[in-house]
Amino acid sequence: MRFLRRSTTDTAAEEPETTDAVDVGGKSFTPGKGKATPKRRDAEAKKRGPVAPPPTTMREAMKRNKELRKANPQTKEDRRAAAKARREAMMRGDDKALLPRDRGPVKAYVRDLVDSRRNLLGLFMPLAIVVFLALLVPLPQVQSYITLLCTAMLLVMAVEGFVNGRKIAKLVREKFPKEAVNGRSIGWYAFVRASQIRKLRVPKPRLKPGDPIPN
Repeated sequence: MRFLRRSTTDTAAEEPETTDAVDVGGKSFTPGKGKATPKRRDAEAKKRGPVAPPPTTMREAMKRNKELRKANPQTKEDRRAAAKARREAMMRGDDKALLPRDRGPVKAYVRDLVDSRRNLLGLFMPLAIVVFLALLVPLPQVQSYITLLCTAMLLVMAVEGFVNGRKIAKLVREKFPKEAVNGRSIGWYAFVRASQIRKLRVPKPRLKPGDPIPN
C-alpha cells in the first residue's frame, strides 16, 4: 500500500536547506553563504546608526554642546568643582593630572633642578614688558639705551640657558642611566621652565632656591 509511505520527493521538499560540510573528492567542503561576513566594527556602527557630521558653524556647535549637556545632566557647580579639582591636582604635581610633556620622574627631576636655583632667565618676561614700555617713550635716545641693555641681557640669558641645559641633561643621565634621555628635549624643557616667573610655574615648585635636591 503505497499511500502509507512517504515518497522521497516529499521528504526532500520538507527538509530545510543546510550548509553542512559535504564530501567532495574525499575532502570536506562547506558551501558558502553567498555573501561576506560583515566586520564587527561595521555591525556595531550599523546598530548605533550613522555618525553625525561635524558642526560647520559656531551656532551649530553650541547647539550640539547644549544637547550633550542635556544628555549628561551635570550642574554648573559640578563642572566647576571638577575643573577646580583637576587644577589643584595639576598644581601640586599629580602625575595623572599633568600634561603629557610634564609627566614622569625625569621631568619632575628637571623641574626640581630648575626650581632649586636662581636664574637670570626668570627675568625674561619682566624684560619683555620693559622693552614694550620703552617703545612708548617718545625719546629716541632712551629707547636706544634700553634696547641695547635688553639685547645684552637676552644674550646673557641665552648663554645661561644653553649652559644650564647641558648641565641638567648630564645630571639627568646620571640619575636615570636606564632612561633614553634626549639632551635637546631636556635642555629646552629646562629653558622654558626657568624662563617662567616662579609664581606662574605649573606645577608649583616643590623647592626653594638653595634647597637640596631630594634623592
